[in-house]
Amino acid sequence: MFRRTFWFGTGMAAGVWATTKVNRKLKQLTPDSLAATAANKALDVGTRVRDRVVGFALDVRDNMAQREAELDDALGLKAPVDREPAAPRHPYAIENSDSSNPKYVVDDRTTHPYNRNEDH
Repeated sequence: MFRRTFWFGTGMAAGVWATTKVNRKLKQLTPDSLAATAANKALDVGTRVRDRVVGFALDVRDNMAQREAELDDALGLKAPVDREPAAPRHPYAIENSDSSNPKYVVDDRTTHPYNRNEDH
């Protein structure tokens, strides 16, 4: 009689255990649970990808600054300049018709003035 009780109890425990496992798996396979799991995994992957992209961008920026400094040193662009800066260049002044200075002569040789209405 003791053997029958033992095997009956063992069978009931196995049945409860199996039923619990099946119910948990069924809850995991519901559409809501699957959507939540997929969303969580997508967020995790997105975070990892974002971290890698940001790290790559920072590496590129650091290496770019380092290479720019190397090129500046190689070309002598960081060297101090001993001469004064050049005077600013002035374009031809249309309103100044001083003919004594050929730099500021107005060019009146055009035969056809620009008229925007003629383009149509």
